[in-house]
Amino acid sequence: LLSKEIYLEEVLPTLKQQGISVYLLSEECSVEGINPLSEHITQASDTPLSADLRANITSKSPALYIYTSGTTGLPKAALVTQERVWTASFIQALSGVTSEDVFYINLPLYHSAGFLIGLAGAIERGITVVLRRKFSASQFWEDCRKHHVTVMQYIGETMRYLCNTPMKDNEKDHKVRIAIGNGVRSDIWREFLNRFGDVAVRELYAATEGNIGFINYTSKIGVVGRVNFLHRRLFPYTLIKFDIEKEEPVRNSKGLCIQAMKGEAGLLVGKITRRSPFVGYAGNDQQTEKKRLRDVLQKGDLYFNTGDLLRIDEQNFVQFQDRVGDTFRWKGENVATTEVADILTMVDCIEEANVYGVKVEGHEGRIGMAAVKVEEGKEFDGASTFSQVASYLPAYARPRFIRIQTSFEMTGTFKMKKVTLVEEGFNPAVVQDPLYFLDPAKKTYVPLTEEIYSSINTREIKL
Repeated sequence: LLSKEIYLEEVLPTLKQQGISVYLLSEECSVEGINPLSEHITQASDTPLSADLRANITSKSPALYIYTSGTTGLPKAALVTQERVWTASFIQALSGVTSEDVFYINLPLYHSAGFLIGLAGAIERGITVVLRRKFSASQFWEDCRKHHVTVMQYIGETMRYLCNTPMKDNEKDHKVRIAIGNGVRSDIWREFLNRFGDVAVRELYAATEGNIGFINYTSKIGVVGRVNFLHRRLFPYTLIKFDIEKEEPVRNSKGLCIQAMKGEAGLLVGKITRRSPFVGYAGNDQQTEKKRLRDVLQKGDLYFNTGDLLRIDEQNFVQFQDRVGDTFRWKGENVATTEVADILTMVDCIEEANVYGVKVEGHEGRIGMAAVKVEEGKEFDGASTFSQVASYLPAYARPRFIRIQTSFEMTGTFKMKKVTLVEEGFNPAVVQDPLYFLDPAKKTYVPLTEEIYSSINTREIKL
């Protein structure tokens, strides 16, 4: 209680200006402006509240609506039930958070991570929350030190932003012991641990509207969980073969889906049952139906289509591969955008990379393109970028076009948007940003001119 008084005392003047009353669950409080609450509770009637007040509320009743981030289209309002809020609140407990921890939330509360996992989880744990209006990489560790933070949240690119801050001597001088979130790349994961110390990273996989999720309770880098018999029994799921080009599951002669082999990327689908329901999107039956997949393993069954490709390795670890809309097919091969982005960001001059596939007239599939942000004070190095992609990527996966951007369009949870980028393609008459083309003969990326663009369209330049 004393620590909570200290935190509140610091922001008390602001709260008073806003007309906010502050109460503390205690018999007394020495801080002026904070009202003790225990005495009022003891004086309250112990007669149970009438059941009529909540007669129309069940575990399946709507608790709130959370909009999806909208990386591949417009956001949709996902219906979150009372049961879903209750379930999400236990993720902190699964991650090892105790009532003694201090939880730092700097993510928006209009998404699942900050609100359901962060705030609802903190209420379930009965812990102190340090709430920041907006994420700041430069102030992050100072905040952690100042408020004795022991548990942090991350999402999307936030952990990479922390790794991009200038190195300091006191980087491991903090009390953070657990990091809960999703979307961190393996190379950033390793760098984070090397720079900031032994933090237990609890990488998870879930979707606001989804009925299946995983959490990495081990120390293995780059995985979102591990196959668990009890988990799979309670929440049945499977990975099925998916045709990237047709953007639909592969089916056999009986019209049923085909399960992916061990080690093979497949579409994750979760069986819709009473225990693992899919409620859908508010007022949008069409989008709700799109996420339902029928006749998966047997006629008449019903699954939730996550739209994500995952793989299960020989040791039963679960790894996120890519989103269905992000993975594209070129030269008869599937290209995972996250893998290509990881390789590009290893180039010394490239700070960020957003990879996607674009259509080329007269060609099947989509060819690789990347929008990149160059490190401050540096220039794009076509030769070193070529060397990097040629060394680590097969020919079909190498981005043939590079677009230089000063900033990326992001969602509220730091996910890169690509819809407009895909639409604009690589036409220099349309794209105002600098464009480059991979020239295998010169072993570098060269400026994409109108002449090169025309030669691609007339097939004088073979792709």
